[in-house]
Amino acid sequence: MGLPLPVTTKDARALILNLQGLGQSHRRRLSDGDLMDLIRQMGFVQVDSINMLERAHQMILSSRATGYRPKQLQRLLEKQRALFENWTHDAAIIPSDFFPYWMQRFENRRAALADRYSRWHGPEFLNETESVIAHIEANGPILSRDLSPDERKGPGAWWNWHPSKTALEYLWRTGALAVARREGFQKVYDLTHRVIPEPHRETPAEHADLVDWSCRSALERLGFGTPGEIAGFWDHITADEAKAWCEANLGRAVIQASVDQTTGRPRLLYARPDLEAALNQVESPPPGLRILNPFDPVLRDRKRLQGLFGFSYRIEVFVPAPQRTYGYYVFPILEGDRLIGRIDMKADRPADSLQITAVWPEPGISFGKGRMRRLEGELDRQKNFGGLSTLRFEDGWLREPIVAN
Repeated sequence: MGLPLPVTTKDARALILNLQGLGQSHRRRLSDGDLMDLIRQMGFVQVDSINMLERAHQMILSSRATGYRPKQLQRLLEKQRALFENWTHDAAIIPSDFFPYWMQRFENRRAALADRYSRWHGPEFLNETESVIAHIEANGPILSRDLSPDERKGPGAWWNWHPSKTALEYLWRTGALAVARREGFQKVYDLTHRVIPEPHRETPAEHADLVDWSCRSALERLGFGTPGEIAGFWDHITADEAKAWCEANLGRAVIQASVDQTTGRPRLLYARPDLEAALNQVESPPPGLRILNPFDPVLRDRKRLQGLFGFSYRIEVFVPAPQRTYGYYVFPILEGDRLIGRIDMKADRPADSLQITAVWPEPGISFGKGRMRRLEGELDRQKNFGGLSTLRFEDGWLREPIVAN
């Protein structure tokens, strides 16, 4: 076994951005086929309910191609059925030909999900599953409110699920139902065989195949990682299973790499076998500036993000307002291969404007004329993508950097 391949943080960042679709200029158009290739390259696109400008999945894709349009994703999901919606570490949009691996996941997690949902929402939902399936089979796709017209509305409704709503979510998370489409942001459920194309649901993967695919495909998209990072990419398997697979395949499907860190000494990590060739082929990321959604896959693993980009980040949605460092929902700013700051912005629909509350440069970063011009160009793009007419900057919006304690 040879020595671990040394990797600088600069090379590591360039590779990661390239693997996750941020390594080329985002000023480009996408055909539907290009969009499908992009999502396959990334692996999945996370879905989240928060909508400060556009929803997470729309912003993630737009940050990679300014020519992206939401109707393209809708066609791939709802018309062509080339994509489906289920869970990785969270709700996500996933290529449909990956579905056999989710079929095995459904089996692996059925009992644990039944126990979890029983603890969260009460065990009564288990008595509703057969009647829910029968109702959908007879009446077609439904929303949760179709099963309970008196469902309580309001901010706390999510935490007050009725048994039928819980049954719907459980049946979706375990594969009996699939999301046929969304109305607004509400899921419309249907029987899985009506949504997922037949070739993709004929034969579930065996668990050993799930482990092998999960590790290989994660390393293709991560480049390198710890067993926890590899297992966590799809969230199908445990870190112990990923470590055992890596050790068993070391020197063939896996090599070791020593990856420099901004936080200290290098980390010894498992890596894809063609890592050296991949690093040699990757060009420096484009110098342009782009705003990333908080759920962007490059930001997902906070420890990895800190080690490679020197950027400490958390979403402060659930942090009480007086205790927030930045704001409720703050977007990181990427320039080249560096995260240079963060921005608090949101759509003000009644005023038809994108409101910029604050921009915080990272320590050591200044916003001179050139960078300010690039920021305004990116904000103009965000404004247009959100269907807004104007930009509105609050007084004192350009703040001083915040130095971590």
